[in-house]
Amino acid sequence: MTMPEPRERRDAPGVINLADEAATAELAKTVASVSRPGDVIALWGDLGAGKTVFARAFINARAGTPQEVPSPTYTLVQIYDDAGGGGIYHFDLYRIEDAGELEELGMEEAFSGGISLIEWPDRMKNLLPADRLDLSLTQGAVKGAGQRQAALKGFGSWTARLGELLERVGDD
Repeated sequence: MTMPEPRERRDAPGVINLADEAATAELAKTVASVSRPGDVIALWGDLGAGKTVFARAFINARAGTPQEVPSPTYTLVQIYDDAGGGGIYHFDLYRIEDAGELEELGMEEAFSGGISLIEWPDRMKNLLPADRLDLSLTQGAVKGAGQRQAALKGFGSWTARLGELLERVGDD
């Protein structure tokens, strides 16, 4: 009899295998539990990699009450209340063609007092804050239908906090 694969495990520091969308959502809840106002989380990955799944679970974990969380692909930003104070800004920059378009989205306000989740952060070029958590989702990086791999890297204050986050993921 073979044992089932664990839901989440790390193959390398900062790398987590996610068996399915539920595991991606659990990771988002864990990241939400260590996040605080002013945090920026850059969500990297191809279409269908799970960025919006992550954002939806993160927002619901922080909001305290269930929220409908549509992808902001056409609105570019959706703002949600954070039970911990401030707002949660969910940016989807897929349709941004020029970094100059970002001024109208209220990113400075989001970066100063809210928590920002940014899908397609490559569109920001050099405007991406130095103090952030990068979370890269790769679909098909591990064997099995629906499996993904998450690679986390902290910058600024997230450098020290990433260790706590990875410990919490390991305890799940």
